[in-house]
Amino acid sequence: MAKKRTNKQVEGGKHNLLSRLSFGTTAALASGLLLLSCVSLFVNPAKAWFFTIFGLLYLPFALLVLVLLIWAIIRRSRTAGLLFLALIPSFFLTGRYFQFSAPSGLPEPTLRVVSYNVGLFTHPKDGTTGRMALADSVCAYLGRLDADVICLQEFYLPNGQSTAEYLQQKFPLYRAEYYVLTGSSGHAGNVTLSRKPVRGKGKIDFDRSTNLALYTDIALDSSVVRFYNCHFESYNISPSRVVKGAGDDALMEETGRKMRRSIRERPIQVEEVLRNVEQAPVQSAVLGDFNDNPLSYTCFRLLRGRRDSFVRAGRGFGATYRTLWPLLRIDYILYPPCMDAVSYTVDRKAPYSDHYPVICTYYETGRNLR
Repeated sequence: MAKKRTNKQVEGGKHNLLSRLSFGTTAALASGLLLLSCVSLFVNPAKAWFFTIFGLLYLPFALLVLVLLIWAIIRRSRTAGLLFLALIPSFFLTGRYFQFSAPSGLPEPTLRVVSYNVGLFTHPKDGTTGRMALADSVCAYLGRLDADVICLQEFYLPNGQSTAEYLQQKFPLYRAEYYVLTGSSGHAGNVTLSRKPVRGKGKIDFDRSTNLALYTDIALDSSVVRFYNCHFESYNISPSRVVKGAGDDALMEETGRKMRRSIRERPIQVEEVLRNVEQAPVQSAVLGDFNDNPLSYTCFRLLRGRRDSFVRAGRGFGATYRTLWPLLRIDYILYPPCMDAVSYTVDRKAPYSDHYPVICTYYETGRNLR
């Protein structure tokens, strides 16, 4: 005759069932969020802006699923299979954020390229006071890098200071191409510097925005490459201000509005650049501050016909934005088939901006597709 179950046994069974259901629900939710992060790569945020948020949170979601998978294996839970399946895309995508090793045995580089958002010279981390003093420090730093091509975003000079004269003084061996917008206190914009011969130039204005893209046709040793120095739509929000004002409904509403506008504008600006790329008579490198994460529609579109320098030649975390490091890689150098990356460095010791400079070297492959 079967023994009756005691109240404690019944309660214990219910507790175990609830525990399994709770863990299963958490695992399913985490897996779904991670898959949405991966899918965000292909979704145009101009049509569904919220997918960009999933892409921004890819690393935390991936880490959460990994922890849950380990726990499921320890518990011998059936949810381990679901969690493992959710992690499969990450085997191919995590390299956009972290690289274990850099390539070796490549030819000697013949080209050094730098991309750097200098933050309007308002983010000193070295104790420098005054924007012009910081500008001088940045220029001296760039001179020491000995780069062939330098692309700067958010370059600033006060009114009354000539951009042409200042750049000629600081970079006498370079040809300077720039476009700046004048405001009440000064003028700011993008600057491209080249000590290689320049064959052509132009700019792409973005509607309803102070951001822009410069393009410069630069003659390398065996090919001409069009370098697009891009600064795509910024969020225009301060993370520290948002954290401090977390309970301020008006601030939260303003922050949300700015984020939605930025997310929707970037794909439109990307398409404007790509239209110019398609018409270019030479191969194109696209670089600068994209204000978007590696799992973004922005990168998905711009990577067609180009390679990511970090994925090819980076090592460790590729994050380029000081705040929330190592989550945010928003500065890129994407290069065409006629080049190949030898080295990739994010100089996190540079104390001059809220962005870190990206420094890459290349050799020419001779693959001229146009």
